[in-house]
Amino acid sequence: MAALSVALLSACVKWNNTNMTGTLPRLAFTMTRARDGKTVTAKDYHGKVVLLYFGYSFCTDVCPRTLSSIADVLKDMKSKAADVRVLFVTVDPKRDTLAVLKRYESLFGPQFDALRGTPDELAALAKRYRVSYTVAPAQDGRPYDVTHSSAVYAFARDGRIRLLLSKLSGDKPDIAGTAADLSRLVGGE
Repeated sequence: MAALSVALLSACVKWNNTNMTGTLPRLAFTMTRARDGKTVTAKDYHGKVVLLYFGYSFCTDVCPRTLSSIADVLKDMKSKAADVRVLFVTVDPKRDTLAVLKRYESLFGPQFDALRGTPDELAALAKRYRVSYTVAPAQDGRPYDVTHSSAVYAFARDGRIRLLLSKLSGDKPDIAGTAADLSRLVGGE
């Protein structure tokens, strides 16, 4: 009964982004963090609002635009941004070495952690959150090609899915609205 009450109250809350409460499983993964080479899990981020984004450092448009928008959101949040972590999971671990990812994450801010997994870890995490991606290395005159979903998922401090941040990758990202949503999550909503 309590779970139903929480679900109904969550449905009534007006968010600027898409309410995903209860639609996906809790945050769970095991990967290597580029910054220090440490194996991390979702438990390492418990108590923080976590943004999960899949991409790759060689992306020339959507990834840097989305990550820059997230950095702008965090600036807008001021001191509340200290309670947010952005997990950038590479879908191209062949080219995205830990050194490459470490340099890439540093372009966006201290709240960004680039993560790299084995092919099996990556596939399991992508499947868990219904993220699609393909990597086709160059061959027979075709260039190297990577495609991926551009979803940014926001998880509450306890690892529950809360929002799909769908307004960050376009030409006019909703920085203020997304900052307001994340501030509410930081505050415990």
